[in-house]
Amino acid sequence: MRSSQSAETGVTRVLVTGVRGKTGLPLAELLVARRDVEVLGGSSDPSTIGIDGVRPTAFSWDEPSGWAAATEDVDAVYVVRPDRADASELVAALLAGTSPRVRVVLLSDQDGGHPGPDHPGPVGWAPRVERVVRDSGRPWTVLRPGWFMQVLTDPRFYRDQIVGAGELPFPSSGATVAWIDARDIAAVAARALLEDGHSGRTYRISGPEALSLPRTAELLSAAAGHPVTHRDVTVDEAVAGLEGFERDLSALTFERVRAGGFAEVTDTVEQVIGRPARTLWSFLADTEPALRRRDR
Repeated sequence: MRSSQSAETGVTRVLVTGVRGKTGLPLAELLVARRDVEVLGGSSDPSTIGIDGVRPTAFSWDEPSGWAAATEDVDAVYVVRPDRADASELVAALLAGTSPRVRVVLLSDQDGGHPGPDHPGPVGWAPRVERVVRDSGRPWTVLRPGWFMQVLTDPRFYRDQIVGAGELPFPSSGATVAWIDARDIAAVAARALLEDGHSGRTYRISGPEALSLPRTAELLSAAAGHPVTHRDVTVDEAVAGLEGFERDLSALTFERVRAGGFAEVTDTVEQVIGRPARTLWSFLADTEPALRRRDR
């Protein structure tokens, strides 16, 4: 497929917001591997960006005054929506300042279309963000991935509990999760940012299988080299310590997990990039050292 490129230079300039995030980093690495792509890595602290080939770029949702400089002459923007109540307003304002020809790829979530943008609060939050992207007048693609495999190896989420206590505390009520590797999401995003044929598409992205949480714990046990058990906690336990909108949004997400909202298996990764999505087993094989206890 033909790539979207600046007519004068033949180079596609892409702004990746949240470039140090779970999808932003692998996306940037995929993009810089192409000689015809210039990657602007958006971060509130550009000095922390050390990705070879990426131009550190000041970008913060809290500083709209800097958006014009960050988006100047870009051909495509990867939008990692901010997890805050005013996300739709911020995304709308960002896109309004870009050229109508700019391709926009939004990272949403697998349940992003339910129940609709007119519901108040966290219930309609994701659909509202999607709606402003669709109504922006720019060529758009929406990505709706499930739960990232990376939360299992990230110390900000479950790694320390898996390594230390040997447990995975996760509210599921028996529901399954089609875990997806963030690198596969990034691979789909790269195609949507650079190639024709993806405009106006909403991609539901999952791993190749839906796993129960006990089965997930079994795979974690094998990778960690010590027993890991699933503890089916309540939603209130899962969101303990969170406050305000973040707590409400997290509680809603866990309730959707329990209702089976993240169990759908799709073949989107294979259809878009030409290979199947990675399994949780293959992901854990790549990241096994992160789960090993250092005293053994």
